Amino acid sequence: MLYLFGFERIGVAVSDIYFVDPAPMPGQEGAERGVRLELRKLEQGDLKGSIYSARPITVERPLWRVDLLESVEGTPGSFDRTHHHPGMRGWEPGRRTFDERLSKDPLAWLGERLADLEGVLDEAGVGREEVTQEDVSGLRERAPEIVETVSRLLERIRATDPAPPAGAESADSVRASWL
Repeated sequence: MLYLFGFERIGVAVSDIYFVDPAPMPGQEGAERGVRLELRKLEQGDLKGSIYSARPITVERPLWRVDLLESVEGTPGSFDRTHHHPGMRGWEPGRRTFDERLSKDPLAWLGERLADLEGVLDEAGVGREEVTQEDVSGLRERAPEIVETVSRLLERIRATDPAPPAGAESADSVRASWL
């Protein structure tokens, strides 16, 4: 499942994920599942026809990532693998950053961060010129709706069989709907 929230120059992509790290840190072995949220650049293309034609929109590079993950073998609701990547290097995430507040109350933490786009950009090392004031205010206004979407997706994931999704051929792969 993929949800996209688009603003002017940025968007928020939310997707389910099933993940097995091929080189896990100690204590992070085994499959993980949950929700991945990424703040992404959006590119609007030129019209391909008349003024009535659809405008191409491309979801581009990630600026920031949050993984609300739990170990498949663990207790649902534990958020024992929940972390964020405050910075991205091109398309690659930086190291996992664990935050006690994020693991304790991930939805509240996420709502606060989404409502503070400028703070997230500063932490990620992304220049504020990458976004517009409409992005800042739009994301702040829609943060509760995005958090509600994440919450519903987490509930749906927990209600399903924790076995690897169909097509997960190897344990060293990521299986996600989109991200």
